[in-house]
Amino acid sequence: MTDSERPLPPGPRAWAWSTTDSPVGPLGLAATPDGLLTVVFHADAGTAERTLSQLERHLGTAPAAAPSACHDVLAEAADQLRDYFAGRLRAFSVPLDWSLSSGFNRRTLRELLAHVPYGTVVAYQDLATRLGDPGAARAVGTAMGSNPLPIVVPCHRVIGSDGGLGGFGPGLEAKRVLLSLEGVLPEPLF
Repeated sequence: MTDSERPLPPGPRAWAWSTTDSPVGPLGLAATPDGLLTVVFHADAGTAERTLSQLERHLGTAPAAAPSACHDVLAEAADQLRDYFAGRLRAFSVPLDWSLSSGFNRRTLRELLAHVPYGTVVAYQDLATRLGDPGAARAVGTAMGSNPLPIVVPCHRVIGSDGGLGGFGPGLEAKRVLLSLEGVLPEPLF
């Protein structure tokens, strides 16, 4: 069992929150000292307030004040996201805290991260087959929808077997932007 798969010790966990601008709108970022915990699309004031409340309940404490190891992770994640959107980064190296995902969902997301690189796509069905469970295409879709680390764990790279975009919680326009950035789709005409 790796460190990221071990159960968390009981009690409050240190974490921090920040936002960063991107071509797909404001992104909320949360991190623990172990790594990036979540990436939240559409991180306007209302979304940020709801997310912060959920994270406080989950982690048992309010966000840590800067400076902290959590803030170091946030700064690294924000820098890497800026580089990704500028076309200078193809693979993220920021450490990840997988504690918001478990079981089949975590296994699916790890498979995606490890084996579907920048500029490529995979069908829900093909990803299910790679996991050794060819009947689990819908479960793969559920795992993508539960991804706490979108963009960094690239659920936007999962498409329908017919070549259609499939779904994407933050919206299909965001998925189009990300796939265009990676050269999978042509740039929008306007």
